[in-house]
Amino acid sequence: MADSVEQHTLNGRFSAIIFDMDGVIVDSEPLHVRAFLDIFREMGMENSHGIDFEAYLGKSDRTLWVDFVEMHRPKQTLEELQEWKQKHTINLLRHERPIFPEIPALVARLAETHPLAVASGSRHAVIDTVLKFEGLRPHFDVVVSVQDVERTKPAPDIFLRAAELLQVDPSEICVIEDSAAGVEAALSAGMQVIAITNSLGAEELQNATCVVNSYEEIGGLLPGAVEA
Repeated sequence: MADSVEQHTLNGRFSAIIFDMDGVIVDSEPLHVRAFLDIFREMGMENSHGIDFEAYLGKSDRTLWVDFVEMHRPKQTLEELQEWKQKHTINLLRHERPIFPEIPALVARLAETHPLAVASGSRHAVIDTVLKFEGLRPHFDVVVSVQDVERTKPAPDIFLRAAELLQVDPSEICVIEDSAAGVEAALSAGMQVIAITNSLGAEELQNATCVVNSYEEIGGLLPGAVEA
């Protein structure tokens, strides 16, 4: 456990579990940055894009592009920019397949005892690419993308939509997240949340119900995640 942060205890058993994707299922945050930088380079703005990537951790591409458009007024439309970046991201994901090694076993075990969902700030084409890795897709009953909701994290919309599709009360759901924006969104949805320190330190995730440093710790917290 991250002992510099006050730890809380998960309250009760859960009827469903929701996974964030970027930074939880795949180590994709560096790839997202590389995809953006590739585009900025092609636009001739490698050193003048003005984007602080850390400020957008856990938020959608659209949020970043809206700010970029406001700053620079590029000739491309918002949709064109999103499609351009999506193509770069998918190519990088297919080439590197950066799934966290512990994820396939953890997901498979949890799926035996809980309905599972993915609720991601990525677009559906990117999510579909990732869930093809290691045969993950059949384990997830529900997949919700940023394209399915009006407001993105830290608003709770994406988690509430997942709960609606799972047909489970938000109070009976545990979320696995890696970003402060995702933690805030899950808590605002009335869910408990385990934050793993893949992308941020424990101090930045301290509002989560629990903060862990490894998937082994997640397995110890969630019934069904550990082999008998």
